[in-house]
Amino acid sequence: MDGAAAARATSAVPSVPRDEDGPVFRAPWEAQAFAMALSLYDRGVFTWTEWAAALADQIKRAQADGDPDTGETYYLHWLATLEHLVAAKGVTTADNLRRYRNAWDHAADRTPHGKPIELMPRDFE
Repeated sequence: MDGAAAARATSAVPSVPRDEDGPVFRAPWEAQAFAMALSLYDRGVFTWTEWAAALADQIKRAQADGDPDTGETYYLHWLATLEHLVAAKGVTTADNLRRYRNAWDHAADRTPHGKPIELMPRDFE
């Protein structure tokens, strides 16, 4: 991950969990979601101001639905914001996102613990 880009993102989105070295992640998927947002920002899909507003809205909705806001769900909100913005901006559709999420679930169900998950055509059936 580009350290300078990560620093710009953590400056623009102050809620990003971080330490003195930069953003911190509890699991690899969190870092991947963060990197996807950096890449989409770099491609001009959204501004950091737009991202921060969408993320704040997502967190407010989750809190209204009972999220205890302990910090453990932060990147779940980050991922939901990514999904919302890419659909809203026409990068993909909500149906396509659902299709891939379902395929990923199928692939995860058939993959033994500790092995990499690989999507196969049958996962999309």
